Amino acid sequence: MISTLSAGLAGLAKRRKVNLITAQAKFKNATTLELHGEDASIPADRTLTFDHCIIATGSVPAMPGAFNIGSDRVLDSTGALKLTDIPETMLVIGGGYIGLEMGTVYAHLGTKVSVVELQDGLLMGADRDLVKPLHKRLGKLFGDRIFLNTKVGSVAAVGNQVQVSFEGPGKYGTEKYDRVLVSVGRAPNTRNLGLENTRLQVDKRGFIGCDRQQRTAEPNIYVIGDAAGEPMLAHKATHEGRTAVEVILGHPVEFDKRAIPAVVFTDPEIAWAGLTEDQAQKEGRTVEVCVYPWAASGRAQALGRTDGLTKWLIDPTTEQVLGCGIVGPGAGELIAEAVLAIEMGCQIRDINESVHPHPTLSETLMNAGEIFYGTATEIYKPKKKDH
Repeated sequence: MISTLSAGLAGLAKRRKVNLITAQAKFKNATTLELHGEDASIPADRTLTFDHCIIATGSVPAMPGAFNIGSDRVLDSTGALKLTDIPETMLVIGGGYIGLEMGTVYAHLGTKVSVVELQDGLLMGADRDLVKPLHKRLGKLFGDRIFLNTKVGSVAAVGNQVQVSFEGPGKYGTEKYDRVLVSVGRAPNTRNLGLENTRLQVDKRGFIGCDRQQRTAEPNIYVIGDAAGEPMLAHKATHEGRTAVEVILGHPVEFDKRAIPAVVFTDPEIAWAGLTEDQAQKEGRTVEVCVYPWAASGRAQALGRTDGLTKWLIDPTTEQVLGCGIVGPGAGELIAEAVLAIEMGCQIRDINESVHPHPTLSETLMNAGEIFYGTATEIYKPKKKDH
């Protein structure tokens, strides 16, 4: 599928008269690139001059030195996608979205998967009520092999396996695995680009500084995507790329989004956009949280997936929707309505008065909004005050 999609993009680029050069590029200065490689597309003088440049180099999986032992049995997320066999046992180091997504895949393929996480919960960037149904389901899939508050002391190749030492209340001592997947985040791919030959500013994490028009310290050089900072999401990069191109064309635009959706493609899926409950608490913001349990949804009942929920974060004074969180099958599809609502500054009444098809899971967005007014039909939750 990846090959098909990539080939399709290459074909579209050719039809749009985009000159694709396959090479390693380094900045010689703010208007010239040095090109290295053997591909026939590289110009004879091995340089490329430009009026404007957009850096879109993405990111690479982070691999701490302690885990980089030179064994092909210790994998990053890229390596985990290239395995030609299904290992009997696998340890996932890191309880973030990539580790849980890949761990879920291999568990369904028959691998005995274990997960170790240094913090006291999985997916620490998401609200706890969204993570709870996933954690419960992963407990059935992984068994008792989710080790929280646990540190990996060492990793060593021993024969055809990897020996890992654990330090924590969830797991202590050593154990051997056929594969170890290191999933502790990603790092911007901004090294070895010759940035020192320009005025571009790079922070300690490797992100290139830019303004809201994606313009760097060099006025003619722009940066988008993972190289520009968090959140490191492909759909954010796409919109930043559009912004950069429009700025180059002279349009008065900037990247100013109220909501960038995040989706964890596990089972169940988790998705959120805008303000989160944890963020509101940390910032001391007063919000009303309206939660609709999927146990009250006829569609969720029919699917046998009543462990999900949909919630809105609402400004109690203006009734404007500030954030949304969903956990359950298809959450990644459902969150788009919330993104549009937050981006447009909708009030919760706008959601409630939009006719949603029945019986569907999309109704839960309307139902959660009805909680705010105490008018939800399927559950009894009287309003606390007049709205």
